[in-house]
Amino acid sequence: MEPGTETLHQLIDRIQRAHRDVPIIAAGGLGTAEDVAGVLRRGAVAVQVGTALLLSDEAGTSAAHRGAMKNQLFARTILTRAFSGRYARSLENEFIRHFDNIALLGYPEVNQMTLPIREAAAEREDPNGMNLWAGTSFCEAQPGLVADIVASLMPDD
Repeated sequence: MEPGTETLHQLIDRIQRAHRDVPIIAAGGLGTAEDVAGVLRRGAVAVQVGTALLLSDEAGTSAAHRGAMKNQLFARTILTRAFSGRYARSLENEFIRHFDNIALLGYPEVNQMTLPIREAAAEREDPNGMNLWAGTSFCEAQPGLVADIVASLMPDD
């Protein structure tokens, strides 16, 4: 199944129209206090962040992944099945450019076939051969303590 193309705001609006009584926890593309404030104003009762924490002191993100997030050679994210056979968002790298269109099998076959390649790339700290999971707000990610990062995402209003 292909991933949806709605923006987070469009999705919140659609859910609000159809199910007024369902609490919404917004996730995806939330990298700043302004992003968080925007989804709360739209009706979300809470938010979930992931990518915003990838550079935190507590994250287990590899050195290659951290470096790629700040390197202009990895300037965009892309939805891909190349690494596992399931759609996920990653920083675009050489692996995706070579294999995304030929990942015909699904999960778990692709995941098992690519595991040795990904492990070898991680061991060599080669960001072009490993999955670099990251959301669209990856440019907003900052190093520091998780508590400080979360506090920085709290809207002022």
